[in-house]
Amino acid sequence: MLFGAHESVAGGLAKAFGRATVDHCRALQIFTKNSNSWREPALSDKDIDGFRRAHTEAGAPPVLAHTSYLINLASLKDETLTRSKGALVAELDRSTSLGIAFCVLHPGAHLGAGDDAGLAQIVASLDEVHARTPGATALTLLENTAGQGTCVGHRFEHLAELLSRVKQPERMGVCLDTQHAFAAGYDATTPEGYGRVFEEFDRVVGLKWLRAFHLNDSKKPLGSRVDRHEHLGEGSMGLGIFWQLANDPRFASHPAVLETEPREGPTPYLEELEGLVRLVGSDRPGFRLGR
Repeated sequence: MLFGAHESVAGGLAKAFGRATVDHCRALQIFTKNSNSWREPALSDKDIDGFRRAHTEAGAPPVLAHTSYLINLASLKDETLTRSKGALVAELDRSTSLGIAFCVLHPGAHLGAGDDAGLAQIVASLDEVHARTPGATALTLLENTAGQGTCVGHRFEHLAELLSRVKQPERMGVCLDTQHAFAAGYDATTPEGYGRVFEEFDRVVGLKWLRAFHLNDSKKPLGSRVDRHEHLGEGSMGLGIFWQLANDPRFASHPAVLETEPREGPTPYLEELEGLVRLVGSDRPGFRLGR
């Protein structure tokens, strides 16, 4: 797998590549704007050129842009929905300008309207966003959710329905978050469970849609429906699932990024990523990742 991490863009978007290099990332994820603000910053030609140059100098690793946490394409509130669609349009346009391949999106929360109404609203929202961004090259990746509150996307059936109903499915894909899947009740921590979960994903959604991974352990137990990440091997999931992913030839070229809490020091993810690399080809994990 192309292991990497969600890197900081403090000081400018292009700075993320320097941080990714010292962490030995082969892929990375960033926020292209403040993830908790509706404000949409304008990118100058200098910003775009600097980012693209730094990307090339870093060896052109796959880059994921995580979209704003405020976006809710399932909302039935006009103001929130209008802002959400506008924000995703801006994310896709900005990522395309920067040469970023993927925009990772939490599908949305229905806020009491029910899963069916929420999914229908997301489909309509995605269709409008894609119609407004005909020249965008960045793909929209649906991220599976933990199922916290009224969030949809915690069942593989939700993802399959969204992909089957949008008008431009070729502009879509899935980013699978290991912690979210575990919290939603999918137990891939044993060899048998791992096989069952990915067989189910292939049957319900289709592995062809799976384009990237978020690698996170869980602070909460299986089926908790709570979104709380932990360092790999230090939570409720253990290292088994990450060992299996690291050695699964089906995912050898997939970007797989950590979203764990950065550790202190100049290389916040290096030890954890080096531990992941050591899983490749090993019999079974017999060590802790990181410090």
